[in-house]
Parts: sequence; C-alpha cells; structure tokens
Amino acid sequence: MSDFVARAIATERLDLLPLHVEHADDMAAVLSDPALHTFIGGTPETSRSLRSRYERMTAGSPDPAVSWLNWVIRLRGEACLTGTVQATIGPSAQGPVAEIAWVVGTPWQGRGIAKEAAGGLVDWLGRQPVRTVVAHIHPGHRASAAVASAAGLTSTGEEREDGEIRWRRNLG
Repeated sequence: MSDFVARAIATERLDLLPLHVEHADDMAAVLSDPALHTFIGGTPETSRSLRSRYERMTAGSPDPAVSWLNWVIRLRGEACLTGTVQATIGPSAQGPVAEIAWVVGTPWQGRGIAKEAAGGLVDWLGRQPVRTVVAHIHPGHRASAAVASAAGLTSTGEEREDGEIRWRRNLG
C-alpha cells in the first residue's frame, strides 16, 4: 500500500495540494468556526496543535498496509486555502479501499467547493489501483450527503457504531 502518494490534483477552480506541516497556520484559521465541528467533532485547534497533528499525519500510517493521503484545498481564483480532503487507503479482499473525507471552512461553504474537491479526489482515485471508495456521513448532514452523491457514492444504509451512514462507490 505504501505505493500510494498524494500528488497535486487540479480541478476547474481548485488545486488539491499535498498537506504539509507549513499549512497549519492557514488551516487553523480556515477551521476556526466552532459550528464547523458540529458534524466532524472536536473543537477548533490552535496553529500549534494543528501543526503537531499535521506532523503525525504527514509521517504516514504506522501500518505499512495503510496509506494516509491528505490534501489542502486551494481556491485558485482567490489564492487561499478553504479546507481539506483525505483518503485512507487500505487492503480488502476485493482490492484497495479508500475511505475519504472532506471539510470546507464555513466562509466558503455553499459554493460547490466540497463537491468539486471530493469529485476531483474520487476521479484521481479512479486512476489509481483503488477498487472501492467509502465515506461515512452523519445522517443529519445533508450537505455532506449531497457531496458524496455528486462524487458518485450511494448510501448503503449501513450504520456505523458512531451513527454515521456508510456511502460507497465501486471503481472497477
């Protein structure tokens, strides 16, 4: 699995840039609204704590069979970071599975950024040896359900222990 490496992904309006520790200061501001954490959990992190988390994330998974891929979302026209997308790729009996997630800062929501970023990520995963894409979405989070649907995922109706619903797309 360690063959998976986050590479820059360009969409119509966005650049998905591989995450670096240096993104922590900008991302702390992007993720600073407490309301943003209603569905994703936690509370806004300081630049320092986010930097520490990014250090762990960019060091990679301690499991050699699992790849952690993380990107920041850059809105090209405004030259600013607006959120993140991620894929955790691991083995399964049917081939590699990517569990994906996204978050867009409150000031940029409602502009299609999450749909475009998640769609770009799923398109990129489709060009990798990934067979299945999965997302876990809180049943009350209609915006994330719309993002998943736009990226070609469908709800399986399967509930996880934390109450999130499993969404899935087979790539091949």
